Amino acid sequence: RLLRQAASDAAPGDRIVGNIGPDTDWLSALDGLACVVLCAAHVHRMGAGGSGDDLAAYRRVNTQGTRHLAQVAARAGVRRFVFVSSVKVLGEATPPGQPFRHDSPPCPQDPYGQSKWEAEQALWSLARETGIEVVVIRPPLVYGPGVGANFQRLIRWVASGIPLPLKSVRNRRSLVSIDNLIDLIALCTHHPDAAGQTLLVSDGHDLSTPALIAGLGQAMGTHPRLWPVPVACLLLAARLAGKGDTVARLVQSLQVDIAHTRAQLGWVPPFTVEQGLARAVTGQAGHDGRAAP
Repeated sequence: RLLRQAASDAAPGDRIVGNIGPDTDWLSALDGLACVVLCAAHVHRMGAGGSGDDLAAYRRVNTQGTRHLAQVAARAGVRRFVFVSSVKVLGEATPPGQPFRHDSPPCPQDPYGQSKWEAEQALWSLARETGIEVVVIRPPLVYGPGVGANFQRLIRWVASGIPLPLKSVRNRRSLVSIDNLIDLIALCTHHPDAAGQTLLVSDGHDLSTPALIAGLGQAMGTHPRLWPVPVACLLLAARLAGKGDTVARLVQSLQVDIAHTRAQLGWVPPFTVEQGLARAVTGQAGHDGRAAP
């Protein structure tokens, strides 16, 4: 795990290197390591557009920074490199019932997805050149304690009790709780059949937006109020209000098929959606660090 924190807050054994980029000095941090897991990235900011300047910023960290770290890792004798990419490499939406697969053709549609796709290609090239074992994981939306952005906004809406005009939405979306994602990452650090694989991950149970809202309400002990509005009307109103992208994510489908991950690694998500949503809402975990049932 790559941590960005002040050196004064570091726990014993942590190795602080500063910002990630094409010139970061990694050698001392990689000494003696068998595996590197790269989770850090330059991510989208509210209001950020898709200009060339933005793409350059994403590329500096997500593409060039990833390639540089992997190059240094290979020289340092690191055996395996696990890269947490993104489902956005494949696109922004799927037709209902037609999920992305591990071998679906890439179709990134924003600077973040493009930079992640370029990083994946750089890693596969380096694997061929050096023999370092590469594993790529493409998660959809990750949620859990401290989740931000649109998922946190949805939690606040449900908690407020305000009526939500989403009852007519009939989409399906794959999500992954942070606990399930960490479980797969940990497996990929040592499983012999993970090397050379591109793996999709999810909770294994896709939800419609109304079902997600109901699940959040159940975790909070509330009963969300939904009322029907035609999806076309929602999208039109959102575009007029400058919120088209936000509402599109609430009404579109984005599904991933994790059959390949299950078959390749024998992996089964250890936490249910209900456990994941409860932890996202309360921020609590069970006594052993796992979400309480």
